[in-house]
Amino acid sequence: MRSFLFLFSGIFIGLYLAWPGILISKNWKCFNEIIEKAAEDKISIKAVLEVSPSYLIKGRNKNTTSKIRVVADACFR
Repeated sequence: MRSFLFLFSGIFIGLYLAWPGILISKNWKCFNEIIEKAAEDKISIKAVLEVSPSYLIKGRNKNTTSKIRVVADACFR
């Protein structure tokens, strides 16, 4: 039980250090809006500006985790 407590607290602290705005509800609305617009092929300018050039140069085959990272960086930082 104690190891699960350390595991979950470590995950939470790690996410908070990487994305300090993860606890703010306004940022979650931003996250959801970008996901919805991406599904409709309407990408937010904020999301486009947050993407690094190396991400675009490396190609189009991106896995789900890298897509989530880009969107989370756009909203939670």
